[in-house]
Amino acid sequence: MQASESETRVFCNVQSVSASEWFNGGRSGLNPEFRFTVFEGDYMGQDIIKYNGIRYAIYRTYHAKDNNIELYVQKEGGVQ
Repeated sequence: MQASESETRVFCNVQSVSASEWFNGGRSGLNPEFRFTVFEGDYMGQDIIKYNGIRYAIYRTYHAKDNNIELYVQKEGGVQ
């Protein structure tokens, strides 16, 4: 069975990752770039985010306060 993609627009808060997230991610072979904070009800387990026309892979999530979830991403394809 072939996977299909669809796009859903959601409101979010975008921030750069912290220095420690960037450093620890790099030690694990990741290239962390952004942290997106979205309402938990808007996140359905997606693996990819498209932001400003660029695809990012979600490598980690964190359930934050106020029914939000943080999505930590790197450019799709990993270290570039």
